[in-house]
Amino acid sequence: MSNTLPPNTGYVAAAYLVFLFILLIYIVIVAIRAARLERELSELLAQSEQRGFESAKSETSSQ
Repeated sequence: MSNTLPPNTGYVAAAYLVFLFILLIYIVIVAIRAARLERELSELLAQSEQRGFESAKSETSSQ
């Protein structure tokens, strides 16, 4: 067996690093979008609860 590395080892390592960097960027983008969607969903839920409370209040006062 030879103790030397093949001549293309640097290119393979660089390709793995580029792949990992792109994967990391993708994960960060997905996490940011998920956080934004969660925030928007909680805002919509709060608005829905507020409208439900207002409609129940108007029904009670009209009777």
